[in-house]
Amino acid sequence: MSKTWLITGTSTGLGRLLVERLLARGDCVVGTLRRPGALDDLLAQYGERLRVLTLDVTDTHAVRASVDRAFEEMGRIDIVVSNAGYGLFGAAEEVTDAQFEQQIATNLIGSIQLIRAALPHLRAQGGGRIVQVSSEGGQVVYPGFSLYHATKWGIEGFVEAVAQEVAPFGIDFIIVEPGPTATSFRENLATPEPLPAYAHTPAGEIRRMIDANAFPRLGDAAKSVDAMIAAADADKPALRLALGSTAYRSISKALTGRLVELEAQKSVALSADVDS
Repeated sequence: MSKTWLITGTSTGLGRLLVERLLARGDCVVGTLRRPGALDDLLAQYGERLRVLTLDVTDTHAVRASVDRAFEEMGRIDIVVSNAGYGLFGAAEEVTDAQFEQQIATNLIGSIQLIRAALPHLRAQGGGRIVQVSSEGGQVVYPGFSLYHATKWGIEGFVEAVAQEVAPFGIDFIIVEPGPTATSFRENLATPEPLPAYAHTPAGEIRRMIDANAFPRLGDAAKSVDAMIAAADADKPALRLALGSTAYRSISKALTGRLVELEAQKSVALSADVDS
């Protein structure tokens, strides 16, 4: 049976590939983008099975209006994919206030407001699924990506809590955590003017790797999208979906390290209880 999807950030990358794959298999898609015209070729090919809305997710009023319109026009939407976002690279001290605020507004607040706007519709129709595109950077960190990590760790915490709130309504979530993948992420990376003080620090080293395109991108975008669709089709998918060997290894290492650190503090943690 065909499904209907609402997907943000469909101009390029995983969002664009997701639209292509879903239309090719017979599903219907409402795709949002900031640049009109980016999906015109697919509109010409698939007609009414694709609806395109121009949307900047930092505009909360527009987010709500677009979600309302999508559900009204389609009748039912089975899966909402919160994909719009981008990366900001720079040490916390280097990033400008405007860059910081835009990163938070797009990746975190925009994603939260999309989910909040969709929930009443999903409740009314008796359930549905929300796919939040995060990153391995929602569980691990790299120097120079502090503000980007703040958005990804933040949205993962939000989703995990909301998933418990809305489970009784038949609404569930998938958090997608790709590792470095061959998409346009690097090309769209926002960067501030570097401070000389950070040239010979871990953040400076990562900057040189990015500038030299030496950051290994082992993830295959098409395979990642196929895995996302398979998870979204599953009856009871796991809450988190790590994609790519880099994501698997880095997340596993981070979680293991945190558990070892926690266990080493067990006696201290227990000593902080009130006396029985």
